[in-house]
Amino acid sequence: MSQKPYHHGDLRAALLAAAEAELAEKGVEGFSLRSVAKRAGVSHAAPAHHFGDTGGLLTALAVEGFTRFQDTLDAREQGATDDRDRAVRAGLGYLEFALARPALFRLIFSSARPDYAAPELTAAASRAYDHLVGLIRALGGDETDVIALWATSHGIADLSAGHKMRTLQGKSLAEREAMIRSVLLRCLPAAAPEFSRIPDRSL
Repeated sequence: MSQKPYHHGDLRAALLAAAEAELAEKGVEGFSLRSVAKRAGVSHAAPAHHFGDTGGLLTALAVEGFTRFQDTLDAREQGATDDRDRAVRAGLGYLEFALARPALFRLIFSSARPDYAAPELTAAASRAYDHLVGLIRALGGDETDVIALWATSHGIADLSAGHKMRTLQGKSLAEREAMIRSVLLRCLPAAAPEFSRIPDRSL
């Protein structure tokens, strides 16, 4: 494969795009710096120069994954009518991301290969979790409600990405989203007593 010329600053993004494509095709087991370099059309040394080793590249890809995940949720939440609708839209965004990028979804939520002690990955994962907490806090919910929304959204997304959610198969997009919306609404808190609300630790 002939190598492609890159302008300054483009190579890292090109390698991450190639890494995602490689992950989607071969999974973590078949993932390597050499195969990513070949896919990107660059020298074998290029990925190592930018990311160090395979773990470093997967860590950087996981950071990118969490960023894209949060971008998907943010886009879904645009136009929400109230806090409950916003939380439901976030759950639908969770599903949208899992269906659009299943390999990346599993990398950030199921794989042990990324280095979660890396500051940039810790920050990206924390941003996603803090967003979830904010959705529940806006509804006056507590940490149990955070778990309920997270587990429900993730379960639906994971099962759907693995084609295991048979109840939703054969339904139109509108029918599927209506059913998922109904499920997500059930796990959102009603008015919670003041003492059980998640404390605001930002002060």
